[in-house]
Amino acid sequence: MADAGNFSNETKPTLVFVYGTLKKEFPNHHLLQELMSQKEAAYAGTCMTHQPHPLVIGPYGIPYMLHLPGSGGHPVNGELYSVSTQGFVRLDELEGTSVGHYERRPIQVIMREKSESEEGDGVALVDAEAYFAHGSFGERMWVRCGRVGLGEYSLERHACDYVKKVNRAEGRSFLDEMELFLSGSA
Repeated sequence: MADAGNFSNETKPTLVFVYGTLKKEFPNHHLLQELMSQKEAAYAGTCMTHQPHPLVIGPYGIPYMLHLPGSGGHPVNGELYSVSTQGFVRLDELEGTSVGHYERRPIQVIMREKSESEEGDGVALVDAEAYFAHGSFGERMWVRCGRVGLGEYSLERHACDYVKKVNRAEGRSFLDEMELFLSGSA
């Protein structure tokens, strides 16, 4: 697990579960790399959600984990990072939490712990935060995607369809694009 003493400020770091474009080798991982170089984040390991969650892909190939308890889905695979308060400011900006794109919510993840014993690895249940599709469109996304979700957003099958912000259509807001997607027009 990341050592909180390595952080550049005095605030206690919080764990964040990432499952999409922020993972290693994915299109937005550069932000976490930058935060790690500034001692505002540290890699903690791979993990999966304790509870199943719907994971779908929306407009521009963007992955969304949906907060729809009891709706099904799969345990979602991802990575865990320890992030400072200042680091979360940057992540929240990327994820559009102030404009209704994602919302950060608590989540529990299962993390494998390395063990010196001959009995093998153990598991730990860890509290973290994760970015979920904003509640204003999450349930409609689940319906639009046929109530079929993924267990993992992969580099080979999914990230190749991701469109970076600089390459997206001009003149329409993200929420306009989301409405087109949800209406079946995109």
